[in-house]
Amino acid sequence: MPAHAPDFLVLLGADYAGKSTAMARLRHTAPADTADTAGAAGAGTGPRRRTLSTDEDFLAPQHQLLNRLRRDVVKDVAANEQAYSPDFLATLLQSAAVHLRDEILRDPAAPAVVDSYYYKLLAKCRLAGARDNSLFAWWRSFPQPRRVIYLQVSPSSAWRRAGHGRALNRLEYYGPRPTLDGFTRYQDDLAKTMHDEIAHLPVTVVDEHPDPRATAQAIQKVIDHELG
Repeated sequence: MPAHAPDFLVLLGADYAGKSTAMARLRHTAPADTADTAGAAGAGTGPRRRTLSTDEDFLAPQHQLLNRLRRDVVKDVAANEQAYSPDFLATLLQSAAVHLRDEILRDPAAPAVVDSYYYKLLAKCRLAGARDNSLFAWWRSFPQPRRVIYLQVSPSSAWRRAGHGRALNRLEYYGPRPTLDGFTRYQDDLAKTMHDEIAHLPVTVVDEHPDPRATAQAIQKVIDHELG
């Protein structure tokens, strides 16, 4: 690993805040000589810039294990709380956190925009009941971003985006089944836990926009100001 991390920003938000849509737009407007984790080039000119995420479309073929693992964690672990401890859940989710750290450090010359980093994973582990142990202390020792861009979304809007609960997985709501109340309470706790985790960092809040293009444009302004 290099002695220092490149400049990077983190795009963060609660579930269904629009991060995936925003990251996809950022990926296709990145400077021309930028290669993300999937090896795709963006458009335009300017300094190299990467978009890093564990979403399937951003993973290189050799990293598709992470996509399979994410599906299995939700299906087999999170849905069987009696069979697996919260610490076991955190141990599996750690693979995503370490992968993002490795990708940040892979090319020190290229700044990056990183989807959620370890902050959302850590918050979800804590909400699932995982202890604040040495595992999380190690995550907190990872390189820190120059700034966090936080996407603000109301639980009611997120609920609609989630198909009124039909698209939710077991790590996105409280209770035995998805309800608006269980989803709202979980999302409120998730947002508070993430804000507590990033309290030491500069944070820019991007308010909810009905048009995803307006959200992406607001994010791009912050990125251009921070990374050039």
